[in-house]
Amino acid sequence: MTDETVLVPLPSLIHRLGGERVKQLKHVASQYDCTLNRVRRSRHWQVTGTVSSLTQFLDVLKSLEEESLRSVIKKIESILVSSSLPLESMEARLVKIIDTHPSITLNELMQKTSCSLAQARRARFESDIL
Repeated sequence: MTDETVLVPLPSLIHRLGGERVKQLKHVASQYDCTLNRVRRSRHWQVTGTVSSLTQFLDVLKSLEEESLRSVIKKIESILVSSSLPLESMEARLVKIIDTHPSITLNELMQKTSCSLAQARRARFESDIL
């Protein structure tokens, strides 16, 4: 994992969770070296931290198993997934997708990863050989 700071926008957080719950989350976030704060004077909030600290914070949120936190969990997961995708090469991503979904078509693979037809064919060929 990298040590770069990742910012996760959480629009209308107070309206979704309530003020008291946000204060509790702010305290929990600070325990994992993340900061949960308002964006200027707007109603929007954001959580910032390194990828590893946000992953730890996300694990704690998941362990709480509260329905009200589902939107926060989804937002953090989507940002973490998108921030970790560029770390692996396109070929590795393609092979991983083909391994998990063997019946995926080349067009679906190209749509999902924005790769070229040649890259998709090469990955399909390599996964068939293995």
